Amino acid sequence: MKLGGNLSKREHQIMDLAYERGSIGSGELEELLPGKPSNSAIRVHLRSLEAKGFLRHVEEPGKFAYLPTRPRDEVARVETARLLSTFFGGSISAAVSTLLDQEKDKLTARDIVELRRLIDKAEEEGR
Repeated sequence: MKLGGNLSKREHQIMDLAYERGSIGSGELEELLPGKPSNSAIRVHLRSLEAKGFLRHVEEPGKFAYLPTRPRDEVARVETARLLSTFFGGSISAAVSTLLDQEKDKLTARDIVELRRLIDKAEEEGR
C-alpha cells in the first residue's frame, strides 16, 4: 500500500503516539493529545490516517486499536522526500543548509564529526 497525503500537525502527534506505544485507541488519544480534542475529532483523524495508509485498525474487546502500517523509518523517508520536494525544490544541500543555520547554536563537535562521517560514507558509496 502506498502512503498518500500530507499529515497535519495533529496527525503527526497521533502517529508519534502510535509509534511510541505500538498501538493506540481513541480513548487514550483523548487523554494524551494536547488541547484535549473531542473523541469524535480524534476518530476523524484516525479515519483520515487509515485512508492515507498510515494506520490500520484491529478490533479489540469494546474498542478499535490503531497500529502503524509501516516502520517509522520508512514513513520518515517518505515524509522527508515530500518535505524536500515541497520546500527545497528537491535540493538536499538547501535543506541541510537551512537545518545547519537553524541549529547552529545546538551543534556539538560530536554532531559535526558524525555529519562529516555520513557525508564521507555517502560519497564512498557514490550517492
